[in-house]
Amino acid sequence: MPPESAAGAEAQVTRQTKANAIRALAMDAVQQAKSGHPGMPMGMADIAEVLWSDYIRHNPSNPHWVDRDRFVVSNGHGSMLLYALLHLTGYDLPMEELKNFRQLGSKTPGHPEYGMTPGVETTTGPLGQGLANAVGMALAERVLAEHFNCDGFDIVDHYTYAFTGDGCLMEGISHEACSLAGTLGLGKLVVFYDDNGISIDGHVAGWFGDDTPARFEAYGWHVVRDVDGHDANAVKAAIEEARDEAYKPTLICCKTVIGFGSPNKEGTEGVHGAPLGEEEIAATRQKIGWPHAAFEIPPDVYADWDGRSAGAEAETAWQEQFERYAEKHPELAAEFSRRMKGELPADWSQAIADYVARTQDEAATVATRKASRMALDAVANVLPELIGGSADLSESNCTDFTGHRTIQPGNLDGNYIYYGVREFGMSGIINGLCLHGGFVPYGGTFLTFSDYARNAVRVAALMGAGSIFVYTHDSIALGEDGPTHQPVEHVASLRLMPNLHVWRPGDVVETAAAWRAAVERRSGPSALALTRQNLACQPRSADQVEAIARGGYVLVEPDAAPEAVIIATGSEVAIAVQAAEQLNGAGKAVRVVSMPCVEVFEQQDADYREQVLPAALKARVAVEAGSTAGWYRWVGDAGRIIGLDRYGESAPGGQVYEHFGFTADNVVNAVQEVLN
Repeated sequence: MPPESAAGAEAQVTRQTKANAIRALAMDAVQQAKSGHPGMPMGMADIAEVLWSDYIRHNPSNPHWVDRDRFVVSNGHGSMLLYALLHLTGYDLPMEELKNFRQLGSKTPGHPEYGMTPGVETTTGPLGQGLANAVGMALAERVLAEHFNCDGFDIVDHYTYAFTGDGCLMEGISHEACSLAGTLGLGKLVVFYDDNGISIDGHVAGWFGDDTPARFEAYGWHVVRDVDGHDANAVKAAIEEARDEAYKPTLICCKTVIGFGSPNKEGTEGVHGAPLGEEEIAATRQKIGWPHAAFEIPPDVYADWDGRSAGAEAETAWQEQFERYAEKHPELAAEFSRRMKGELPADWSQAIADYVARTQDEAATVATRKASRMALDAVANVLPELIGGSADLSESNCTDFTGHRTIQPGNLDGNYIYYGVREFGMSGIINGLCLHGGFVPYGGTFLTFSDYARNAVRVAALMGAGSIFVYTHDSIALGEDGPTHQPVEHVASLRLMPNLHVWRPGDVVETAAAWRAAVERRSGPSALALTRQNLACQPRSADQVEAIARGGYVLVEPDAAPEAVIIATGSEVAIAVQAAEQLNGAGKAVRVVSMPCVEVFEQQDADYREQVLPAALKARVAVEAGSTAGWYRWVGDAGRIIGLDRYGESAPGGQVYEHFGFTADNVVNAVQEVLN
């Protein structure tokens, strides 16, 4: 960060000089790393200078101030622009970190990563997703403002700004997210479109001929057209116009030159994703009038960029307002503080524990998608930060809990979002809601359509966002809709994602426990794979109910020492129990292990795992109506897997199950084979 001595220096530094500081740091860092993307930072430096010098409200000394403006670089390959801004304005990002750009262990990875670098609001790089995250953040701001602001106290009052490029706007997720943002009228969302006409393959005119301004106007956005992105006055006027528009998000279309200042490479794809080279950097320094050595920033430039004093004043003023708010509205203030800290309500733990226990007592036979709605109905009143939705499948996903309040144009004080058929956009928006703070967000679709949203789920896992993804119709048992809608590889595929917890509960009790785990897990996302068909509630002791939270546990124990074990998840748990009953009744000793979350079970200590699946117990059969991938770890070479490594068939669900061998008799035969 800037040296403390620079903060008090008297200086008159031009806007161009401040922007050139960004350009110099970007080209120097990329050159030292021998990789990176200098073109976008050099092209958008003038826009960034105006925004960060005159508008962004933030406190570099406290990157987590709750009412800060959010700034998202959706075109995340231009990460050096963001790192330069954070360094220059006073975040805890010293010059050594810029010199270590893209190096092992640095705080300046190739693309911005949430949680790694102070001031980075979200992980970006997969183009378009940052834009969807920004929509989620802007939505979070509006919903919180509607709920908490009152009597002239605007304790939630900040903007969300996003930088995007041609690539972001080509990606389909931008259509999904921006269409919804226009419909909802998110007036405090301001997006800058870096219209430089260049992508990796060259001039985009041959493959991106959209009338982008008209497209966004059709979405219901306010559009500022044809802004010279290198004219500070034009950029400033565009931002003022955007801030004057209270009821529509704004797209500011900025004409820029990629790699601005590079005499021989600006305006070409050659400056997009490669170092300029020492000779070109020297020529660029001369052209833009930057005589300083690599990574050298003069004290007067540091002083003019330093945002620590103004940031501290802004946060202090907000804190004073919040204290007055707390005096007049103590309950609202306490609730706001709790939610923004990410703390669950004091009565949450007891309420959800009581509900889990009650479901076991009531032993309802229901589909786990309906059990999911029952859980939502039970916890919604004690969890006001819960905000849900579905990609046009609310009734099928059972995500629309009783008493939900719909978020809609003109009324954003709600807790349920009808996303429309926008699985990817929904997932990116959920991530933005989560990152903003103040919410526990979830969204639903069919499990087979998790493919549409997959990269947003992956990014949630990468950055440790506590998003919750509800995936129903989880197997071939959905039946007549056929193999296009019958997931086979999806659960196994999702389990491959590091830091994603995939829950496939076997009945109403395991569903309630899965929801508890997902809500309480704030260090990463959870996916709930739920059935369309009814599942009987399995009998359990109180200890077994508690053990569900460990991801896998002994559900059925024979009278004698077990000689075989059946491992099952979801709807196949009941089949496993039926098979065990037949085998135990015939003199065999067979244990049933329900494993609703493989990832959580893997995290248990070795002693617990040994108790559930003793190493000496070699006769193992795993049963899951999906891909066999992953189950060999648990059954070993001597075991058997009853799964499905092909696509399903269109027929009633029961018939499809029987056709593919998901029956108690088939499981019995498999166990007998591994015992012989």
